[in-house]
Amino acid sequence: MKRSSGEKIFNFFNILFLAFVGLICLYPFIYTLTISLSTAAEASREGFHFYPREISFTSYKMVLSNPNIVTGYVNTIIRTVLGTFLTVIATCIAAYPLARKEMPHRSMLTFLVVFTMLFSGGIVPGYLLVKKLGLINSMGSLILPTLLSAFNIIIIKNFFQSIPDSLSESAGIDGAGEWRILFQIYIPLSKPVLATVALWSAVFHWNAWFDALLYITDDNKQVLQTFLQRIVIESSTQLMELGITDTTVVDFTGETIKAATIIVTILPIICVYPFLQKYFVKGIMLGGVKE
Repeated sequence: MKRSSGEKIFNFFNILFLAFVGLICLYPFIYTLTISLSTAAEASREGFHFYPREISFTSYKMVLSNPNIVTGYVNTIIRTVLGTFLTVIATCIAAYPLARKEMPHRSMLTFLVVFTMLFSGGIVPGYLLVKKLGLINSMGSLILPTLLSAFNIIIIKNFFQSIPDSLSESAGIDGAGEWRILFQIYIPLSKPVLATVALWSAVFHWNAWFDALLYITDDNKQVLQTFLQRIVIESSTQLMELGITDTTVVDFTGETIKAATIIVTILPIICVYPFLQKYFVKGIMLGGVKE
């Protein structure tokens, strides 16, 4: 189809505008990456930083040699993997009965789930509950309170409802129970929406720090984002506990240490996202359809 001159002009300026917006969104990441790879003198230079004029990997060496960062990395990976897996499974189990038409009082139960999106108990009741359950200073305090999300339940429930009832009915005739129907029919057919929920959950667990600040008191069990929060907010390289004895090392500053820590922190999510991106739009569109 041949486009008119007006359409070509519109497309040109539209692409130009979107490229400009994309650059604005991308620049903070480029700036942080550039500072993390720069020497102390280059990082202190005023103006825009699009690329490091003088490259130095000293900040990354300092960050990766810090035992707190390594420990936080391990704890965060465990939290993210375990939390994401349990969230997806628990959400499917909660959404499946709400998606079945023969479920008694299905509308009322769905309303109760949606109601929790409007109100929450707050920080103090949440802390008291975690403490009474004996979860303080354990991985359970970081996973169990956020195991289920009403929004995720509704998304997966709506996706389950788009699956033809004839599949579950035929499986039931062949003797399959509800658990088998869920895990062998519904879940395999729901990869797009499950990948979307898994991505949301993984990003949440990877970026979370406030709950760890509340519930975790042992640095050996602390997550990576809490150490990052201390470094960025308190603005002190002493928090890194680098143990530097060579006073001639001047190839890094507090800013380069912060930048390197941020890049090391967000790199895994950046690497994972492209593999799940193809499911994102499809999953949210199909899962967000009508009741």
